[in-house]
Amino acid sequence: MKVGYVQNSPIFGEKQNNFEEVRSLLVRVTADLIVLPELFATGYTFVSKEEATEVAELQDEITADFLKEISHKTGATVVGGFVEKEGNKIFNSSLIVSGNKVIDTYRKLHLFYKEKKWFTPGDKPLKVYDINGVQVGIMICFDWMFPEVCRTLSLQGMQVLAHPANLVMPYCQSAMVTRCLENRIFAITANRVGQENRGDDDFTFTGGSQVIGYDGKVYSSAPKDISSVSIIEIDEIQANNKKINEFNDLFEERRPDL
Repeated sequence: MKVGYVQNSPIFGEKQNNFEEVRSLLVRVTADLIVLPELFATGYTFVSKEEATEVAELQDEITADFLKEISHKTGATVVGGFVEKEGNKIFNSSLIVSGNKVIDTYRKLHLFYKEKKWFTPGDKPLKVYDINGVQVGIMICFDWMFPEVCRTLSLQGMQVLAHPANLVMPYCQSAMVTRCLENRIFAITANRVGQENRGDDDFTFTGGSQVIGYDGKVYSSAPKDISSVSIIEIDEIQANNKKINEFNDLFEERRPDL
């Protein structure tokens, strides 16, 4: 399976400019699965719920149309973040798009910092998607801090984790090595770069997008401060083997009874 990430530098509130940057990064790229950052088209640092609501979309509007375009051009299933609206609620969500179809949206379960002022916590159960025979799960950014997310998806058969992110703390890239080791999965973390100084907040995003293997190896790592794209080939079948030696199987030896 050819998988990878786009690491972009969004301009706050300028969806079309941000779409164009992603387009330029993906010229002549082909893949099976491409992951874009959290909120890749809008920017992250809202100053009010009203501001976040203004850029919110249903799951079949402008951002979905753009991801369908990217899916057609690259041949990939594409996962990318957006602000999703449903009734009077808005969610920090990711679209899963393949060809002309929106497969689903995932709504971030664990909201970070002031996200709690703008967004409703995710209300959909964790789910694994069959993407051309490969079992793909999704989480968003701060979900990484809760090992139950990866474990729940892995127990459902996840082989590859798609992880859109807007990371500002320095821990996640290293922690994902552990998430992959303890679950024997592959993970694609797509982070953004750049700075947003809005309201009382001044965020510098850490870049360092990466693909981590079931064995904890870093297969690909992006710079900390420039937009980039990386596509590599993985053998997703290796994620089916939960043994680390002839005596230890990580899933068979769990002790839920205790």
